[in-house]
Amino acid sequence: MKTTHQKTAVSSTERFSNRVENYIRYRPGYPPEVLSFLTGELHLKPSWMIADVGSGTGILSEIFLRNGNIVFGVEPNNEMRIAAEKLLRRYSNFKSINGTAEATTLPLHSVDLVMAGQAFHWFDQEKTKKEFRRIGKPGGSSVLVWNTRRTDTSPFLKAYEELLLRYSSDYEQIDHRHVNETVLSNFFTTHVRKVFFNSQRFDFEGLKGRLLSSSYVPLNDDERFEPMIAELRNIFDRTQQNGTITFEYDTEVYMGALE
Repeated sequence: MKTTHQKTAVSSTERFSNRVENYIRYRPGYPPEVLSFLTGELHLKPSWMIADVGSGTGILSEIFLRNGNIVFGVEPNNEMRIAAEKLLRRYSNFKSINGTAEATTLPLHSVDLVMAGQAFHWFDQEKTKKEFRRIGKPGGSSVLVWNTRRTDTSPFLKAYEELLLRYSSDYEQIDHRHVNETVLSNFFTTHVRKVFFNSQRFDFEGLKGRLLSSSYVPLNDDERFEPMIAELRNIFDRTQQNGTITFEYDTEVYMGALE
């Protein structure tokens, strides 16, 4: 049986290795307004070359692949990178790269836009800023995107947040909400923020898969697993409507200059 200490010792690169299937099936996508916003603000064109850093299974990449962009998916986790290669194999404009935010391996000034979806809080921010400046074309921009789960807008979301706080190994420490305005102002020269609504609806099996896609919750080799799932079932039974519950998100888009 793994201990909590062993779980928290896993590097950020390896955290999702045993959660890829649930990640693919149950993590939220991004609303189409993200592309519309960037097209309007940046005059983004299908001819642009884009680096998706910390691309995971390619959820954010696919929006831009459908737009016609060449996308370099930079991902250090082998399992997630291989999953993206399979999921996105129909796109000849997807280029899979084994690299990190701090060392993407991409050439100098080679991309028009550098972005990260649901990943920036894992990066060494100072080294990442230097690398984004290096690979971005002069005058280019960077975009950071998160689906930020609402925690208090429904009885379900309140109870789900309490469950995470009770059973997670390091949820409070790694929560991306720690990337605050001070952090962003240090990373960007200037930036703007735009928020869009996003949601997911699940039955109980979907809810369970969504929970287990998170790197900070125990898996079935942990003594906390069964009590956690029992409590999840109780939460679902108490808060479901017509056999489903709803996750609500604020999709936060931060767009800015790096020089």
